[in-house]
Amino acid sequence: MKRTLYLMRHGETLFNKRGKIQGWTDSPLTELGRRQPLYAKRWFEARKIEFDHVYCSTSERASDTLELITEMPYERLKGIKEFNFGIFDGESEALHIGSPPFADEYVPFGGESGEAYIKRINTTLTDIMNRDNHETVLAVAHAGVCGTFTYHWRKHADFWDIKLTNCCIIKFEYEDGTFTFIEAIDHDFDQPLIKGVV
Repeated sequence: MKRTLYLMRHGETLFNKRGKIQGWTDSPLTELGRRQPLYAKRWFEARKIEFDHVYCSTSERASDTLELITEMPYERLKGIKEFNFGIFDGESEALHIGSPPFADEYVPFGGESGEAYIKRINTTLTDIMNRDNHETVLAVAHAGVCGTFTYHWRKHADFWDIKLTNCCIIKFEYEDGTFTFIEAIDHDFDQPLIKGVV
């Protein structure tokens, strides 16, 4: 029986605005970053999508985003944290030595390998979707998580073929250990936030 996973990126953070690498470091949501989840919330409400369970990464920017979407109890999962950039965490994005999907560029600097990254993401999300009564699930994570997971299950299609903007939603169907990409949803934050419209 097919199940549905909505994988979503967190709202804009101070580091996003300042062009800094976040990785396993954290920074607070900006004023815009606190509004963006409301557009995602309205998108779900307009389509009458109700979740059986909700999850987020252990980073505060993800849990703060999720709490603006729903009051449901949730579980925080280390397996869907952002990529670990080692000593590059918190530094300027201009210092990136690689580009997604990442391989082993950051391993010499205390970061993780691309193989370890996709393995922990895939293992975590597969475990979630195999749980009882998980027909419709929301997981709030990060741009790297959303992009890497999508890249993996779309059989290495262009990584940048979908937009990975803040609070983008990527819909997958899940059945028998396989995820199928359905669509990617981006929001127009310049439009008025009217219930049932976005």
